[in-house]
Amino acid sequence: MNPEDVKTYLDRLITTNLQLSTMIWGAPGIGKSSIVAQLAITHQIQFVDIRLSQLAPTDLRGLPVAAAGISKWFPPEFLPQQGRGILFLDEINLAPPAMQGMAQQLILDRRVGSYVVPDGWFVWAAGNRKEDRAGVFDMPAPLANRFLHLHVEPDFESFKTYALGQGIHEQIIAFLCFRPSLLHKLDPHQPAWCSPRSWMMASSLHSNGLDLAPAIGVAASAEFQAFIATYQLLPALLPILEGKGSHILFPVEPSARYATAIGLTIHATDANRAYHAFRWLTQVATAEWIQLFVSDLVGLMRSRGQLGIFATLIEKDPSIQQFLQDYRQLIAAEVVAKSYSNCEEN
Repeated sequence: MNPEDVKTYLDRLITTNLQLSTMIWGAPGIGKSSIVAQLAITHQIQFVDIRLSQLAPTDLRGLPVAAAGISKWFPPEFLPQQGRGILFLDEINLAPPAMQGMAQQLILDRRVGSYVVPDGWFVWAAGNRKEDRAGVFDMPAPLANRFLHLHVEPDFESFKTYALGQGIHEQIIAFLCFRPSLLHKLDPHQPAWCSPRSWMMASSLHSNGLDLAPAIGVAASAEFQAFIATYQLLPALLPILEGKGSHILFPVEPSARYATAIGLTIHATDANRAYHAFRWLTQVATAEWIQLFVSDLVGLMRSRGQLGIFATLIEKDPSIQQFLQDYRQLIAAEVVAKSYSNCEEN
């Protein structure tokens, strides 16, 4: 499953209130924890993140306190007492077997010692696989059998959609469009390597003029710096976005083409700019580059409340309509359909 598939599945568990303990498996740095945190925000519920590897069994069960001649276990303050939310046991299989054993009762019976998980709380967990070289312990079969198991894999399209919405540096996004295999590339011999998480850090470093190697490694950083040199080949984007790009040619170099398409997407901040960029591309580029632009643009236009206006503009342009008729099979049909349906709604 890609991250978007996992997010959709977990979202369904929340909306149907299926309180089944769920384990999310995947490589480090691909956004497992972020997916769960985003869902908590979306559904406006609480989110409690517990790292079992940092706890001792008594930390989870609580402390024994004498009362009326017997011991009562006082639960820790980090366990939820009321409301609705997600109790997230992150990096669960980094915890030693004794700690995982203590978590079994919490996962299956929704209680540990005298503590009971309140109604309305989901108990989910996440962890890395042995092949990820994450130093994990084997999960005991009885514990594994208490979970639903979701396996998430790195996926560039999911990351790109997220990155465009989060304001990740456009040169980072353009580079990964050109070299998507570098989105997640574990180097067992180096402490810094490529993952969605490390590219997020790299974006911050690049925005502040710092070397990316400490985040993504020397080799990937060198490739990125070579890619940046292609930005000297880019056409001026502002005239295109203002509808004054009729004299501007589409670059020949593939890396510069990726950079141009991504740059236009990010800087198309309103429907008019998006329309001018789309119209220019239909005149100078082949269908695959227009498809790249449109598929990314639709999500951004929708998030900015501009998709209906954009659809209206392209519907009124005869040259674009002719292009859509000629290349409907290459320009994703669902993208065009979404534009028109949104236009009709507005």
